[in-house]
Amino acid sequence: MAVEASPGGGPLDLARGRPARFELRFSLTQGAFTVAPDLEIAARAVALFGPSGSGKTSILEAIAGLRTPQHGRIAVRGRVLSDTATHTNVRVRDRHVGYVPQDVLLFPHLDVKKNITYARPRRPGVDVPDLDHLLGLTTLMDRKVAGLSGGERQRVALARALYSGPDVLLLDEPLAAVDLARRRLILDTLIAIRDDLQVPLVYVTHSPEEARAIADYAIVLDDGQVVAAGAPVDVLP
Repeated sequence: MAVEASPGGGPLDLARGRPARFELRFSLTQGAFTVAPDLEIAARAVALFGPSGSGKTSILEAIAGLRTPQHGRIAVRGRVLSDTATHTNVRVRDRHVGYVPQDVLLFPHLDVKKNITYARPRRPGVDVPDLDHLLGLTTLMDRKVAGLSGGERQRVALARALYSGPDVLLLDEPLAAVDLARRRLILDTLIAIRDDLQVPLVYVTHSPEEARAIADYAIVLDDGQVVAAGAPVDVLP
């Protein structure tokens, strides 16, 4: 299945970031649970939507290389990350993926700037001053992360993921720990990352409103199965 769509169901605004190609055709079994998407997608941001335990995070971790499918193929922006037919399985550190898990893991003894730059970029990324401006971190760079709010910690985690110059940014419910007043700011930041930096997103969420705001393609999961896929306006409740 290949779809190219906008949030409103019409053509993408290519001046605001070009769509990336995702090939998610794999089967991943963990115990009695199997998630098995079979999709080819062109999108700037893909939302993974569904109830807890439906397989959203499993797909995210398969793209990141943290879980290995038993069968099939994963490719992002034309680069094959996993393919059982050719025995391809790119190492996590070589996948050029920025991953922000639901439980943001920052170093509490380091300040914001050192958290962002802790690992040297795998390849040229975005300069720290650019990230300061984009994510609103300029006044926080010398602060220890232990004293930051949930929204501030999310922005630091985003900056750290972007610092490596990823081909794709994977986000596992990035607004789950953020208060309502800060959610709009984080969403606006993600849209800027998607469009201005042209970094495609894969975004796990339980919220149809969030999915419609950020994604131009949505995958609806239930018990590991894809029950709907397409433009968010068409497939989300």
